[in-house]
Amino acid sequence: ACEFDYSGSQAALSLKEEGIKVSIINSNPATIMTDKVIGDHVYLKPLTLDSIEEILIEHKNNPDLPTIDAVLPTMGGQTALNLCVDAEERGLWKKHNVRIIGVDVAAIDKTENRESFRQLMVDIGVGVAPSKIANSFLEGKEAAQQIGFPLVIRPSYTLGGSGGGFVHRKEDFDAALKRGLEASPTHEVLVEQAVLGWKEYELELLRDSNDNVIIICSIENFDPMGIHTGDSITVAPAMTLSDRCYQEMRNQAIKMMRAIGNFAGGCNVQFSVNPDNDDIIAIEINPRVSRSSALASKATGYPIAKIAAKLAIGYNLDEIENQITKTTSAYFEPTLDYVIVKIPRFNFDKFKGANMELGLQMKAVGEVMGIGRSFIEALQKACQSLEIGRAGIGADGRQKRDIEEIMYGLQHPSWNRVFLIKDAMSMGVPLESIRKVTRIDKWFLNQIQELVALETELKRYSLN
Repeated sequence: ACEFDYSGSQAALSLKEEGIKVSIINSNPATIMTDKVIGDHVYLKPLTLDSIEEILIEHKNNPDLPTIDAVLPTMGGQTALNLCVDAEERGLWKKHNVRIIGVDVAAIDKTENRESFRQLMVDIGVGVAPSKIANSFLEGKEAAQQIGFPLVIRPSYTLGGSGGGFVHRKEDFDAALKRGLEASPTHEVLVEQAVLGWKEYELELLRDSNDNVIIICSIENFDPMGIHTGDSITVAPAMTLSDRCYQEMRNQAIKMMRAIGNFAGGCNVQFSVNPDNDDIIAIEINPRVSRSSALASKATGYPIAKIAAKLAIGYNLDEIENQITKTTSAYFEPTLDYVIVKIPRFNFDKFKGANMELGLQMKAVGEVMGIGRSFIEALQKACQSLEIGRAGIGADGRQKRDIEEIMYGLQHPSWNRVFLIKDAMSMGVPLESIRKVTRIDKWFLNQIQELVALETELKRYSLN
């Protein structure tokens, strides 16, 4: 993905600054990190254990090549973490005297294995949704009977939420469970109570080997729980979070990061918040730079991947230079006086007959980012950047007029739901009716309604 290309390129250049020879393996030639100026040795090979061993042997036997003595798996997303774990289990790293830096396999297992993660959260006193682990069809059926519907199925060790999904009715459960078990490389799923309608937040953190932790950015999902973060419109910093709730979330994130064990680098923590009483539950923690890390880096100007790479080789946050001031250290938390809106980009028109409804499995192929002094300014800029022929979210003559089609689109989210919200408001649908159908926070809907009111006011005037 381009986000990991961004992180991988930053990390490679950061390591080269320290005089370290960098070898990169990537199966995608259409990336910046495969450019010769990024890595000292670039290998375009399938991301498999055989490819990794082939490279390690080549570097060991060829006197013109440096011996590879360390591997940094936290810059390549879920694929890199899974490969790292598989290589450890096969004894590849030990056989070739390669040290894993930035994270250890135990920390990866604690976060990626759904049962280990759930138990860890219980042990440290962080709330989680009621759930049961299942390694077989029978165990899954028993878990569903105990938890009740609606529920969510989350396979372990999967990429982009693959195989996961919500199950609202008992009749749909068998097929969803089968899909989840088949998607997980360890044949394991978490059957969890669905917290539909709760708000979703992310925190981007950095931790060094001295256990110093900083929060780089808070990110809020425009859409409530039920849509993969990669498919949701996201806003930085969080707009509707009370200070009390933010401080509690921050404390829990730091506690979670310190509990996973040996880890130095960037980390992404996802939370869900009950809009009625501000109860917080942890969804997951990723011990790596993620899709959101690239967004947070661009939003704040803090080079997360660059700093994370230096932390992985032993630097502490207070020993690294602040990239902007050049006189202070990197041990600080950025503050934003502007708003960032990320909107995912979909290509459903190239996949005729594809299910366009959004859920727990990511379907976006890219994203755009808008920066503004207010949420609505950033949203309008991001909508214009999508390159789908829209001039923002309205006033371009392309709005829908069929109220049934609009209401169906609000209830079954797809790529165009933000446009349909504006269309519904323009046709006089009450804000509370839209909120009940979409469960989107009232603050966001009020912002769009103000835009509709301004548009209506402007229509009263002409340029003459």
